[in-house]
Amino acid sequence: MQVLTPNFRRDLEIRRYPSYVYVLVPLAALVMQAWLPRLLGRFTYFDLPLLVTIYFALNRRSPIHGTLLGAVLGIAQDGLTQQAIGIHGIANCVCGFLVASLGIRIVVENNLIRMFLNFLASLLASAIVVFITRVLLGLGLDWNWLDEVFRASGNAVIGLAIFPLLDRTQVRD
Repeated sequence: MQVLTPNFRRDLEIRRYPSYVYVLVPLAALVMQAWLPRLLGRFTYFDLPLLVTIYFALNRRSPIHGTLLGAVLGIAQDGLTQQAIGIHGIANCVCGFLVASLGIRIVVENNLIRMFLNFLASLLASAIVVFITRVLLGLGLDWNWLDEVFRASGNAVIGLAIFPLLDRTQVRD
């Protein structure tokens, strides 16, 4: 009987996507992240670049891929805001690494697990942003943990809608 090690299982279950998906999906997430807050005002309880990072990190099961994608999307997201460059880059980078590392160990096909990971990663990203802004940079940040819980819940629900759509773009062998 062969024992399935994490590396063997990861190699069997890595999902592949066409090249244009790796370009268009993050670009669409960045455009919508910049455009939708102008329409919805302060009720923007979503972080689309983080959701794209979580999705590709979970499905590629590569901590390096998740880290690099999170860093690139986070820095691009910071370029669209009035905050210091690198805050979301660090938060998305850490979340991409941790989610990809968990994706190696657990089966991520279940929607409940995906929703729970989205919720936790969103809370972690918010905590990292608050820590960097308030403690490391010493900037005044107007935040409320209840808003962060709503944001994490919104990301979890949006992830439930977006992830099945992105699952359809994968290359079938």
